[in-house]
Amino acid sequence: MLKIYNTLAREKQTFTPIVAGKVSMYVCGMTVYDYCHLGHARVMVVFDMVSRWLRSSGYAVTYVRNITDIDDKIIKRANENGETIGQLTQRFIEAMDEDSAKLGIIRPDIEPKATEFIDGMIQMISALIEKGFAYVAANGDVFYSVNNFEGYGKLSGKSLEDLRAGERVEVDTHKKDPMDFVLWKSVKPNEPSWDSPFGGPNGGKGRPGWHIECSAMSSHHLGEHFDIHGGGQDLQFPHHENEIAQSEAAHSHNGEPCQMVNYWMHNGFVRVDDEKMSKSLGNFFTIRTVLEKYDAEVVRFFILRAHYRSPLNYSDQHLDDAKLALTRLYTSLRGHVVADVAIDWQQPHSARFKEAMDDDFNTPEAMAVLFDLANEVNKTKSLEVAALLKSLAGVLGLLQRDADAFLQGDVAAQLAGTELKIDIDQLVIQRNEAKKTKNFAEADRIRKELADAGIVLEDTALGTTWRKG
Repeated sequence: MLKIYNTLAREKQTFTPIVAGKVSMYVCGMTVYDYCHLGHARVMVVFDMVSRWLRSSGYAVTYVRNITDIDDKIIKRANENGETIGQLTQRFIEAMDEDSAKLGIIRPDIEPKATEFIDGMIQMISALIEKGFAYVAANGDVFYSVNNFEGYGKLSGKSLEDLRAGERVEVDTHKKDPMDFVLWKSVKPNEPSWDSPFGGPNGGKGRPGWHIECSAMSSHHLGEHFDIHGGGQDLQFPHHENEIAQSEAAHSHNGEPCQMVNYWMHNGFVRVDDEKMSKSLGNFFTIRTVLEKYDAEVVRFFILRAHYRSPLNYSDQHLDDAKLALTRLYTSLRGHVVADVAIDWQQPHSARFKEAMDDDFNTPEAMAVLFDLANEVNKTKSLEVAALLKSLAGVLGLLQRDADAFLQGDVAAQLAGTELKIDIDQLVIQRNEAKKTKNFAEADRIRKELADAGIVLEDTALGTTWRKG
């Protein structure tokens, strides 16, 4: 029975979907003004894993992950570059899709863009004004009145008094309360705008604030009440807190708020060498930068090796360790031609894997099962065990490549058809001949020559194979 840590309840809870057999899940996606970084990679991989496990558990999943394509940072970057907002966002959406595909992400079922739902945002803001949860300021901005929503702070676990004392908020004299947040921004020079009925000195023209975007898109695709809402820990406050306030107030009936989400999930922060990742510290890495050095499956393995709620500490050493660990798994499959098999969840290894995943998606424990299976394959050479290893790993989006293709990696692709590739194969043959004639000194010399070139030889019952070091 699946249990999920619910941030709102601050405990693990048994998962019970609103509609039996179906799961509705919304995840806050990327703001597309730059290349995706490691924090984005973690969100992508974590909720891809969640979606995969829910589907493996028999649920029909509707997975929505939005794209924020209108935002202060987007406008600023487009103006700096001298390009349109559409040109900027389309370029980085395409880059995001490329990065996502390399990481083995199954595309969400629905990927709405904020600019496609302006009408829905205006309707939600109008409902909030009508119900007394929002007001139009003198400058034409529309603000949410946090004092009028009784449950404000329930996700972060802080009272309004605590939040006022501890949070940095932008001083805006048009607000009634410092914690009030913007729903609609009155038009400014060199910014896109849409018509609205909110009035003010600019006739209501303006654009939506960030928080209202997700409330409008999630309710459009999943309804007023859905199962799971996910995102990074950094979004817990203020973004997700504000989403709850907006959605539950806008959809309230007879003064009673309508619960927005049953289970709130947040993945932990990404740190770099035990420091917060930030551009100012010079330790900010895009996915593309990391993939220049490490195979994408190694990065995916590295992310899933940690529990999704734990901090993830990026370092070359940790990526190197992940590479070695994944290499061990692929090495156990080398020489075994295995097809996907239906998983028998009663089988002891499968049952342990399921128990781990049902315990709040405990991927470290699930991976421990994979290594136990790899050890058994190495001992018994069992095709049945190898097939189970590949199938269970496939639930996590791992070990689906040909073992030789992974182990030889880019080296094989780069050397295909070249003299150096032929030289490697020829040297392997020469070494085997030297071993047959008991010329071990020559065999060792060839092994060392290849090792110096970054090629590792492996002697198996099926013969000698090579891989990159």
